[in-house]
Amino acid sequence: MSVALVTGSAGLIGSEAVRHFAGMGLDVVGIDNDMRRYFFGEDGSTAWSLLRLINELGDAYTHFDVDIRDREGLSQVFKKYGADIAVVIHTAAQPSHDWAAKEPYTDFDVNAVGTLNVLESTRQYAIEAPFIHCSTNKVYGDRPNTLPLAELDTRYEIESGHPYEQGITEDMSIDHSLHSIFGVSKVAADIMVQEYGRYFGMKTASFRGGTLTGPAHSAAELHGYLGYLMRCVMEGRTYNLYGYKGKMVRDAIHSHDVLTAFEAFFRNPRSAEVYNLGGGRFSNASHIEAFRIAEEISGHQAKINYVEQNRVGDHQWYISSMAKFETHYPGWRMTYDVPAILREIHEANADKWVPGVDT
Repeated sequence: MSVALVTGSAGLIGSEAVRHFAGMGLDVVGIDNDMRRYFFGEDGSTAWSLLRLINELGDAYTHFDVDIRDREGLSQVFKKYGADIAVVIHTAAQPSHDWAAKEPYTDFDVNAVGTLNVLESTRQYAIEAPFIHCSTNKVYGDRPNTLPLAELDTRYEIESGHPYEQGITEDMSIDHSLHSIFGVSKVAADIMVQEYGRYFGMKTASFRGGTLTGPAHSAAELHGYLGYLMRCVMEGRTYNLYGYKGKMVRDAIHSHDVLTAFEAFFRNPRSAEVYNLGGGRFSNASHIEAFRIAEEISGHQAKINYVEQNRVGDHQWYISSMAKFETHYPGWRMTYDVPAILREIHEANADKWVPGVDT
């Protein structure tokens, strides 16, 4: 028996990891206690996603309602499967800048200490298993905002000829910048994953994700940017747009493309690697541009409340370079751009995100 163990298994990337690795023929063990409901309320709950996984996959999926802060509970799950664990995909996290500032202890305990707990259980019971960690580009803090940017009609853009013109690479410093409380907890987790690779010889990778998205997102205001943007347009909700004239740029990568990247690492793992993970030049948009695409797809006009003050530590322009990953895994290809992502989100939610739910 080969087992893929997925933390945060009912979330966006977690649930896609469950399906993807089950489709490869592995038995999947999921760990998720729906902390998103606690973080973001009913909008963010993943209960519907868990039910769908159970119905779709049957005996191929085994679920444990365990908190990754619970070391003993986590250890028991790992001990049960032991050396049968072929890969660990760690997606469980508190994912919001804004929320982290409300409960710093909870944020750090989930993101930093929880990651340490999962790493140590892997070392104790499944040390040969590749360890895939969902990190974040927020480990760079607001350093991307020091890049030379020009203001265009609908977006900010980096100056032509800059070394990061094709995307920010992994050599960007994570020091001496404003991170937000969330960014700090994710830095601690990111570096711990690297250290378990270097110090203990484990096969580990921190994937520093930009906007990871797709139709399985439980889109909420504080997390799930493209999904929540489309939801607001479809339902007629007012979207609070924070700062930078709405011209801040994000690169977006579909969950399918994320999982094919994870599979590539699983099949040929390396030790203590760090990869930026995003849509790069292939798939990016400013908020203004994303609204225009969503309006065209849905046939509805966006309702936007512009707030002058930007979110603390928010990126004004961020496009990932995938060059390092593509060099290590030349067979990997990205398949979804922003319009394709938004179309799929719209189609998947056309029956439930209807006007009049919230204005």
